[in-house]
Amino acid sequence: MSAEEYGQQFAEGPVLASCDPRGILRMTLNQPGRKNAMTLEAWEAMFDILRLAEFDPDVRVLVIAGAGGDFCAGADISSASAGHPLSRILRIVKTPILLHEFPKPVVAQVEGVAVGAGWNVALACDLVVASTTARFAQLFVKRGLSVDWGGSWLLPRLVGLQQAKRLTMLGDFVSAEEAEELGLVTWVKSPEELGSFVDDLAARLAAGPPIALSQNKSLIDQGIMSSFADALANEARAQAVNYATADAAMARQAFAAKTEPEFTGEWAVR
Repeated sequence: MSAEEYGQQFAEGPVLASCDPRGILRMTLNQPGRKNAMTLEAWEAMFDILRLAEFDPDVRVLVIAGAGGDFCAGADISSASAGHPLSRILRIVKTPILLHEFPKPVVAQVEGVAVGAGWNVALACDLVVASTTARFAQLFVKRGLSVDWGGSWLLPRLVGLQQAKRLTMLGDFVSAEEAEELGLVTWVKSPEELGSFVDDLAARLAAGPPIALSQNKSLIDQGIMSSFADALANEARAQAVNYATADAAMARQAFAAKTEPEFTGEWAVR
């Protein structure tokens, strides 16, 4: 799908998408009047974008941001939906699965509120860059609800059991600085720095070897649930795949010539 087609297909609606020539796909949660609280329509629009971009060779990295100075206020619990609530939830859960398994680097650009499922969208990304204006909360309990959108799986792996229970049982707000100390944010930047920092980061990732980046992402995600021996076996298989790409040969040639390689992710075996 060309960069222009993303812009045409997702130029309006609750989630926008645009892709630039560098392969940076920007997904913007676009309901600023409600701090980008997500309706069922919005979750499904996010799923559609992820599904299209998942194996699109023109997309090298995904950046998720919110419109209007906020990231995401979670699910819009005021929006009406026909049918049983369980049916609604089961329609939504396909989206976090696809985001978590997305085979390319994903960066969350967070400013303003990121609460409930909105925070867990950010936690499902590979890297989180937060503005000093960002405020986070697992707000479910204050709405009489339990954690969802993968928070019960993500939080203990990121901060341990006690901190995960503290965050979900109290639902208190956490500053960007505290979130960084807990390991829930990768970088904290001023509002003036945020956009340029994320753009530079996304450009670096987009210029990297796509197959090796995808392998690294998968290896790290799987490694936290595997034995050391299993991790070594997975690394061996991944390395064999890397050696069969043109990127590995390109990197060796560039190293010898003292130049910068241009990675394509193309398959070298014929």
